[in-house]
Amino acid sequence: MDLQSARAELDQYASALSRQLEPDHADLRQGLKPPAVLPPLPDARERLDALTERVRHDMEILSYPKDPWVLPRIGPNGAHVYDVAIVGGGQCGLTLAFGLRRERVDNVIVLDGAPRGREGPWTTYSRMWTLRSPKHVTGPDLGIPSLAPRSWYEAVFGEAGWQALDKWPRQAWQAYLDWYRQALDLPVRNDARVTAFADADGLVELTINGQESLWARKVVLATGLEGMGDWYVPPFLRDKLPAGAYTLCTADVDSFDWRNRKIAVLGAGATAWDRAADLLELGAASVTMYMRRGQILTANPFRYTEKAGFLRHYASMSDADKWRWMRTIFTFGQPPTQDGVDRCAAFDNFTLHVGASWQDARMLAGAIEVTATDGTVETFDHLFIGCGFSMDPRNRPELAAFADNIATWADVYTPPEEMADPWLMTYPYLDRDLSFVERTPGKTPVLNNIYCFNYGATASNAHSGASLSGLRYGIEPLLHGITYALWVDDEPMHFDTIRAWCDVDTDPSPLATHLRHGPGQGASRTEHPAFRPTLRRVRSDQS
Repeated sequence: MDLQSARAELDQYASALSRQLEPDHADLRQGLKPPAVLPPLPDARERLDALTERVRHDMEILSYPKDPWVLPRIGPNGAHVYDVAIVGGGQCGLTLAFGLRRERVDNVIVLDGAPRGREGPWTTYSRMWTLRSPKHVTGPDLGIPSLAPRSWYEAVFGEAGWQALDKWPRQAWQAYLDWYRQALDLPVRNDARVTAFADADGLVELTINGQESLWARKVVLATGLEGMGDWYVPPFLRDKLPAGAYTLCTADVDSFDWRNRKIAVLGAGATAWDRAADLLELGAASVTMYMRRGQILTANPFRYTEKAGFLRHYASMSDADKWRWMRTIFTFGQPPTQDGVDRCAAFDNFTLHVGASWQDARMLAGAIEVTATDGTVETFDHLFIGCGFSMDPRNRPELAAFADNIATWADVYTPPEEMADPWLMTYPYLDRDLSFVERTPGKTPVLNNIYCFNYGATASNAHSGASLSGLRYGIEPLLHGITYALWVDDEPMHFDTIRAWCDVDTDPSPLATHLRHGPGQGASRTEHPAFRPTLRRVRSDQS
C-alpha cells in the first residue's frame, strides 16, 4: 500500500466520526445550533491505535496478581457455565466486565439486545446535544489514565480540542465507549435480549431471545434507567387511545416524521425537553409541553453530591440516613438542561403549560382531545409521553416470574411521617453487595445470585448503572460482592489444594556437597532428609 492510500485509510476514522457528530437532518434544522467542537485530527486513527497499544501495555504492567482463580463449573448436559453474566452492554456493563477482568474473573459474558454501537441511549433515543456531566468526569477507566475519556478525546481531537470542549457531544461519548470495548477486547454479545431467569440447582439459567439458554453463577442487571420497570404511560392513555396516537419520548424514532403536526408533550423532565426541542427544530407546527409543577426546576442537587465523601460512604450509612438524603434529593427533582430550555425557547410556536397534567384523552375526528387537570381542553395531532419510568419489576419480562418476592424499601423501613415518599418506597432494598433481598427468604433462590446495577440501585447505593458521575465508586461494592461470593463458593477446594501443596519453590541440591552429618547419621547425601520433598501428608479422608 502506498503512502497516499495508507493516509486515506487512516483518515476514514476521522471522516466517519465527523459524520457521526452531525445531527440528523442537519440541513433542515431550524433554531439554535449545537456547540461547535474542533474536528477530529486527520491522523486520529493512527493516534488512537497508539493509545490502544498504550492501554494494553498499562494492563500488562498492572497484571499482578496474574493467575486466574475461579474454578470452572459444568452446567446441565455438560453446558458451559459463565462465572458472571452481565445484562446490558452500555457504559456500566462494559466497566463491570473490565473490573472483573482486573480481579482475574475472565469467564464473563456481556449480553445486550441492541446491535453493536447502539447500546444505551446515546445514538438511539437521546436527543440532547451533550452529556450533562462535566467533561472531566471519569469512571469507565477505573483509575487507568490511558483509558480515561480525556485520553481518548485528546488522541482523536488533540489537546487543543480538549481545551476547547465544554461538554461531551453524546455521539462522541458513544464513540469513546466503542473504542473502550475494542481496546479491552471485552466479551460482548449483541442482539441477545435476556427474556427470563430461572434457578438451576444453584446456577442461573438465562433465556436469550425467548429460545436459547445459557448458564451463569452470578448475574448483574446493568440495564439503565428503566431496568427495574418500564417507561411509564398513564393507564387512561393506554385504555382510551390507539397505540399509534402517542409515542414515548424515549422511543428511537425520527422527529422529522411529525413535521407540520400539532404536538403535545406530557412531562417536563430532561428527555421531554430534548424531544420537544428536536420536534421543533425539525418542523413541528407547534409543541405544547404540560408540566405538573408550577415552575421550572432550577437547582440540581446531584451536582452537590459529586463529592468523594458522599460518593464513597453513602452506601455505608444507616437506612435512616440514606432515606433522609435520598428523599431530600428526590424532592428537589432534577431540572432540564440549559440547552433543552434554550432550544425550545428559540421557537415562538412552543408553549409551556405549567401547573397541569392530563386527566383524560379521547380520539375526536382524527385528532386527540386532551383534558388537563386544570380543566382546559385542547386537540392535537399526536402525543409524546415523557413521564419517566416505573419502579415495578412486574413490567420486566425477565423479572416478572419472581417480581413479587423482591424486597422493596417499603418492606424493611418505615420513615417518619413527615419524610414519607410513596415513590421512593417502591425502590428495591438491596444488600450491601447490591444483590436482591427476598421478601420471603428461600421462596425464589435465584434472587440470591442476581445483582442490581440499574437505576433501582440508587436508593441503596446512591450510584447505579444509569449514573456516570458515581460509577467509579458505585461499582466497588458490586465487584467486592461478586468476587467474594465466588471465592466463598470455591474456598473449600482452594483449601484442599493448599493443604497438599508440593510445588518446588527452592531446590536444595546445590548444597549436597556442603552437608555435615551428625553423630550416627550415615545417610548418603542424596538420601538425607534435607533433600526430600516437603510434601505434607494428607489423611485419606481429606484427599
